[in-house]
Amino acid sequence: MEKKVSIKDIAKQLGISISTVSFVVNGKAREKRISEELTQRVLALVEELDYKPDALARSFRTGKTNIIVFLVDDISRPFFSNLARFIDEKAAKNGYKIIYSSTRGSKKKAIELLQIFQDRHVDGYIIALPEGLETEVGALTESRKPVVLFDRYFKELNTDYVVINNEESTYKATCHLVDNGYQNIGFVTIDTIEQQMLDRLKGYENAVAQAGLTPSILKINYLNATTGLPAIMDYLTGQKQLDAVIFSANYLCMDGLRAIRHMGLNIPDDLAVLSFDDFELLEFISPTITAIAQPLEEIAENIMTILMQRLNNPKTVHEYSQIILPTAMTLRQSTAKKKSIKKTAC
Repeated sequence: MEKKVSIKDIAKQLGISISTVSFVVNGKAREKRISEELTQRVLALVEELDYKPDALARSFRTGKTNIIVFLVDDISRPFFSNLARFIDEKAAKNGYKIIYSSTRGSKKKAIELLQIFQDRHVDGYIIALPEGLETEVGALTESRKPVVLFDRYFKELNTDYVVINNEESTYKATCHLVDNGYQNIGFVTIDTIEQQMLDRLKGYENAVAQAGLTPSILKINYLNATTGLPAIMDYLTGQKQLDAVIFSANYLCMDGLRAIRHMGLNIPDDLAVLSFDDFELLEFISPTITAIAQPLEEIAENIMTILMQRLNNPKTVHEYSQIILPTAMTLRQSTAKKKSIKKTAC
């Protein structure tokens, strides 16, 4: 096995001190007034010998690992994976690497992962807060580790977060359906205490009440499609009066589209469909599906701005940044106006 090149080997070959080589490879040559000529000689040999700094040793010296954690329920879901791409781009520009991990809805797994990341002394955390994990996240913030929550938050937990206006978004989406003539609008969500889902439900309920319509709500104890699909099929079978349905997350919308296909219903003639969270597939299936689009790049930009501010100024006391961003509704074929529209105010 080939011996790994060390700083000591480089120093010996150039006939200079180990500290000089260390200053150069750690970007401190100018600060330590090392000549440009010597700096270039060191860098040339570093490249020639393919020297790789020991990340752990460097973290002990600098107090930084240049690693940020991105912890979510399921990284494979379109919202998280698409956001992760923007986070990765922005982190790389600031010299940071991202560790991606999924809790799969397990509090136990989330706690285990957080402990592993703490043992590795990661520099910061970007978290879509799993249900029931507020104590652990609170402990992280109290330890002065930068933590930015997104997608969801707990009102009683003081930390930085970047979310969207969930209540207003579903209120406007419901009003869009009312204005297009739909009178029996269902709402499919998950049975949870997660704040973003509660806010989405509240927006729907407010719009339906304002329009004088009767609410119809399905709350699913969601694990995966094996629980979502039959629950939605039973719901649609038992609520035949529905002429429209809003799905509070795109994975629920996918299960809903499968249910609608199995039942032989036509969109939007039999049932209009609207999804919270847009993603590429909704634009290409037929008919295309109206969706509430979250501003992914803007969310990522705000997350990284807050995180870098705290990482670059660790001793500075900052007020918590709690940012709420607007969404946009992408109108498509699945919510087309009904041929006969009753006048209903929303």
